[in-house]
Amino acid sequence: MLKTQPRISRVPRREATEAVAAIYDRYMQTRGNVPNMFRTMAHRPEIFATMIAHFEAILTTGTLPTKLKELVIVRTSQLNRCEYCLGSHTQIAMKLGWSREQLDDLANYQFRDDFTPAEKAALSLAEQMTLDSNHIPDEFFDRLHEFYDEGEIVELMAAIGMFNYFNRFNNALQIEPTKPGEGAE
Repeated sequence: MLKTQPRISRVPRREATEAVAAIYDRYMQTRGNVPNMFRTMAHRPEIFATMIAHFEAILTTGTLPTKLKELVIVRTSQLNRCEYCLGSHTQIAMKLGWSREQLDDLANYQFRDDFTPAEKAALSLAEQMTLDSNHIPDEFFDRLHEFYDEGEIVELMAAIGMFNYFNRFNNALQIEPTKPGEGAE
């Protein structure tokens, strides 16, 4: 990605609505920063609030482990070459137990012995949804059903779909990776 200046400013806490400031405060407390994407999206508080609700529902509810969701998020972000999302979600994935080597070599996941068949199916879904969602064969969904129930497939697809959206938003706006402590102003 060609790096220049971010194309849209970030909403500082002192200019945020009360509801947005509350979200900022929560993220400062739990993450130690307010992601630049969030502070950009805060130009439209209604969109920002629903995005946060959707983001948190996808990552914190359901039956699939967050570790698996973060794995498909990293693969999706790699395919979209989103340095912004890779910067934070690679770190999150490593904290959840994935190794740097596994994450750096996700393009070769199908040949690696350190991913289960279920994890490989999830990674394949991330690739197929990201690269050509119009041509995923029925046989592939039959294979997914060997590992995941319908609700879990929805969880995976929601994480992948949301990060395709986030990746494109961040890439198009040239949003810079967030630094520790950023967003506290």
